Amino acid sequence: MPRIDPEAVVRRHRIAPPPHPHWPALAPTDKAALEGRIERLLRERNAVLVAHYYTDGDLQALAEATGGCVADSLEMARFGAASQADTLVVCGVRFMGETAKILNPEKRVLMPDLNATCSLDENCPAGPFTAFCDEHPERTVVVYANTSAQVKARADWVVTSGIALAIVEHLRDRGEAILWAPDKHLGHYIQRLTGADMLLWPGACVVHEEFKGVALERLRRLHPDAAVLVHPESPDEVVDQADVVGSTTALITAVRDMDRKEFIVATDEGIFWKMRQLAPGKRLIPAPTAGEGATCESCAHCPWMAMNALQNLARVLETGENEIHIDSAIRERAVVPIQRMLDFARARTAAQGGKGGA
Repeated sequence: MPRIDPEAVVRRHRIAPPPHPHWPALAPTDKAALEGRIERLLRERNAVLVAHYYTDGDLQALAEATGGCVADSLEMARFGAASQADTLVVCGVRFMGETAKILNPEKRVLMPDLNATCSLDENCPAGPFTAFCDEHPERTVVVYANTSAQVKARADWVVTSGIALAIVEHLRDRGEAILWAPDKHLGHYIQRLTGADMLLWPGACVVHEEFKGVALERLRRLHPDAAVLVHPESPDEVVDQADVVGSTTALITAVRDMDRKEFIVATDEGIFWKMRQLAPGKRLIPAPTAGEGATCESCAHCPWMAMNALQNLARVLETGENEIHIDSAIRERAVVPIQRMLDFARARTAAQGGKGGA
């Protein structure tokens, strides 16, 4: 049997981002009425709204106003597990809904659009990835949260960007060699910082890969006092110019806490809603996706995240459609590496006197 070529697998499974959906603009009275209907349906269904930082600001605002959660993918899943709601409505992309279901098998998990996928997830299909892992049985398999339930089921650890560095350091200190998937940029960033023995699956995020190093240099010259905030899914030439490299939560915290008035932000522009909420007097400048070699497939906003809107949120609450289902055998295997990460994060927080976390 021929050996798996990850580069060929990624090329074969690379998907073109869909056009950004054009939801019709709502008049203020229509928007208020729609939000009121959603609030009523949430109460009637004993449901809670869980929204990612990259979704539309209207959804984030509604989640907070109705007692839901606006967070990164890890905190979304944690919130769901702690919630007394019978139904979790996940505004984000499909792997987030799957993670919520893995951790909350007794709860109903709905999404506004089940076609809202992720380029990293699509770049790492379970069949070829499992075969690749089987070719390297000596390596500990560490997968990013941006993967399918089937890929998680093959992993030893699941990580988010906020906890990945600490977990890889832990594995390095135990002398373990790592097979990392799927984001090559995040993997390389962690490899550079830790010196760990890491074999990287060559996937990439269509949003973060578009940020351009040369264009960022030009923008920095125009705003010399601005702090540069970069998510580590970005290419090296962008990461190397950052004042802060970190998860969505870390970048939001930096805007709130740093003594700067301007910030150049290299991650999905959906995050600006929360940043402006916490630091309304500060100026946020999108990092450039234009420049030499630019294709601007997503232009700093995930087109799959943009599939979430008030309109289809209301519909899914009314109809109960778009429910996440996961095969029980896959769920039983996938929950193990996720729980391992959660236990590690909990122990790390306790060791740091409550100041740590994922």
